[in-house]
Formats: sequence, C-alpha cells, structure tokens
Amino acid sequence: MAKKSIYLDNSATTRVADEVVAAILPYFTENYGNPSSLHEFGRNAKAAIDNARKTIAKTINARDEEIIFTSGGTESDNIAIFGAAKARGAGRIITTKIEHPAVKNTVKELENEGFDVVRLDVDKEGFVNLEQLESAITDTTILVSIIHANNEIGTIQDIEKIGNIVKSKNPNTYFHVDSVQSYTKIPIDVDAAKVDLLSMASHKIHGPKGVGALYVRDGTRLSTLQLGGPQEKNKRAGTENVPGIVGFAKAAEINMADFYKHTEKMTHLRDKLIANIEEKIPDVILNGPKGDKRNPNNVNFSFKYIEGESILLHLDLEGIAVSTGSACSSKNLKPSHVLAAIGLPVDVSHGSIRFTLSRYTTEEEINQVINILPGIIEKLRALSPLNKSN
Repeated sequence: MAKKSIYLDNSATTRVADEVVAAILPYFTENYGNPSSLHEFGRNAKAAIDNARKTIAKTINARDEEIIFTSGGTESDNIAIFGAAKARGAGRIITTKIEHPAVKNTVKELENEGFDVVRLDVDKEGFVNLEQLESAITDTTILVSIIHANNEIGTIQDIEKIGNIVKSKNPNTYFHVDSVQSYTKIPIDVDAAKVDLLSMASHKIHGPKGVGALYVRDGTRLSTLQLGGPQEKNKRAGTENVPGIVGFAKAAEINMADFYKHTEKMTHLRDKLIANIEEKIPDVILNGPKGDKRNPNNVNFSFKYIEGESILLHLDLEGIAVSTGSACSSKNLKPSHVLAAIGLPVDVSHGSIRFTLSRYTTEEEINQVINILPGIIEKLRALSPLNKSN
C-alpha cells in the first residue's frame, strides 16, 4: 500500500478546495463570455465579477468599488508600491527588513530611481521597531509598506497600531499592507487599521493560482502601470480572469464561513508541532514568536549543525513536503534576509525548515511528522561535520 503524502508547504501554495473547483468549471464551459461584451454572455461574466468583488470587499470591511482584481500577490504589491510612488513623484518610502521579495525588490528598484528608502529594524521575534517607525515618518514620507504576517517566520505585525502611528504623524502618507499570508487567517479591518492599500492572493487560501486582489481606498492616487482597456477602474488593463476571480471569491467565502473553526484547528496543530519538536529534538531554535502573535499555520525551526536542504530531502523521501523558506526564493542558497534580520547566524539559518499547515491538515499527519522528524535529525547530525560532537 502506497504511503499517504503529507503536505506542509501551504504558505507556498494550497490545494484548491473541491467547492472552488465546482464553482469555477461553468466559467470555462458555459459562462465563458468576455466581461466587457454587451451581450448576455458578457453580462453574465460581468455579474460574476461584480459578485466576487462584493465577497472580497466584505471580508476586509471595504467597499466593492475599492477592490481591483490582479494576477496575484506579487502584482498587487507592484501596483500598490510602484503606483503610489509614481503618482506622488518623489519622497520617502518606509518598509521593513523582513518583507517578501515582491515588496523588497520593488522598493529597491524605486530606491535605485532616487526615492528615499528607510528599512525598519525588527527584534529577534520579527516585530517592527515602532519607535523607529514613528521617528522615520516625516512630511516627505509618501508610503509605508509593512507585511502583516511574515511569509517565513509567521510574525504578525499590529497593523492597527502601525496604521494609527502612520496617520497621526502624516495623514498624507499611504499605508500599504501585504496580507498575502494573513488573509482569511487573521481578522482584517481596513478602516480600523487605516490601511490605504492591501494585497491578497487566491492560491494561499485554497483558491486557484494566477489571481489576487488589491484593496485601494477611495481617493488613493495610483499611477496606471499596465495600459490597454478600461478594466478594473483603469488600474489594471486586460480581460479579467473570470474563472480565477470566481474561484478566489468562493475560497474566501468558505474560509470566512468557518473562520474560527479552521484557525483554531490550525493553531492547535501548530502548537502541538512546536511543543513536540522542542521536547524531542535538542539544539533547535523556533524562529518567530509563540502564541497569538504568530500566524496560525506557521512553524519555522532552525536545526543546528545540519543543512535545511538535507532535512527537506529526507522528509520528502518519507512523503512529507516542507520548505526551507519562502517558496519564491527556496532554490537560492543565500541566507534568508528574514532570518538575518532577526539576528540568526548564517550557519544556523541554513538549517531552517518551514512547516505550514492548512484547513485540511490533520492531527494524524502532525503525529506522523513528530514520529519521523527526530530520527531524520539524529541521522543527519551523526553525519554532519558541523556537529559539535563529531
């Protein structure tokens, strides 16, 4: 009998929910019109997008017209940051040292173009230095971009506190939040947090790949980056991905319908995995905080004296899928910039593994990982020239 695979790389991508697949299929074979067309096929497609926009807006306490559909989190981040910067022309951009590459590299490009960039420090658990943020905001600050839940170590920033600091220091500064990892896992209220721009992605929440959304507060000025037709409020030209948008909205609807049930389950399994790794395996470091300030699905450990890639490959042989860091950079052997920012030494950061759970992760699967992992670590350490006992 073939062993059952265990998928614990849900921050990279998730399986598409069965209900989502069912919702999408008619938009390939029956309701396949172009939303810009005036005939019935087009009207049906446009109605589907309008309904999806309502669904996504409701999840973050926004208005329908403030939601722009995109190809995913990276494009949402790019539209928000490039669009805001180009619309304002010049000034200071504040971000952190632990952003996802979609923000990190976009801000770097703007810095190369002459924008003044401040990168905030974080503490050993990945929390932003709020005093540094407050002092960095000046009358020339045009944008603050902060990741909500870190994609590698799961640290949840207090975006309500940050938003209030930003707006009290300079009401004209736009506040952008990358919520790709937190969306539908952590409550988000864009009004309470005074957020102007917020990025979301479908494939992180059991929706299809290739679709996402950007919340743009009414009155926020963005330069248009993609020219063509008038789609998405003239902010994102091109025929909309109707099946993807429908699937994204269905996934959001499913997650929000049983929000507390699935987040509490993930939190329980997350904490069980953390406790057992700390108890059964010596010389480990949990990267990021414990408790309610950690994303419900995230576990990230550094295992001293061994390489994360070796752990990943041995787990893969056992049918367990994990990551050595962000999926967007896991093939890059350079040390994680996130782990460097929290002060982890290079040799220790190379031994990091990220386990990320989903609504479909079971207790049985976590128990299996707990049973298998200590033996793998012991075996690899016995072979490692880095091991202090060798």
